Amino acid sequence: MKRVEAQVEERRRSGRFRVLKTGRIATSDKAPKIECAVRNISDAGACLQVHSGTFGIPREFELHLEGGQLKPCRVIWRTENRLGVSFV
Repeated sequence: MKRVEAQVEERRRSGRFRVLKTGRIATSDKAPKIECAVRNISDAGACLQVHSGTFGIPREFELHLEGGQLKPCRVIWRTENRLGVSFV
């Protein structure tokens, strides 16, 4: 019997780099920012780990990165404690 390996189609526009940075999710000007860890990042998006959970985080928000960098984000996928986002 011949072994067939499943191939996963890579749909990202650019490669991501593993990092461990602190970030904050801003859902509005008045709401408190939600702490997160940036697990990987590229020019096009990132994977965010949210310790308090992803429930209630809207589809679009602004990500505040270490060093004062701001990235407008759109959620592409989510699990209980992680978000895959694209930068818009």
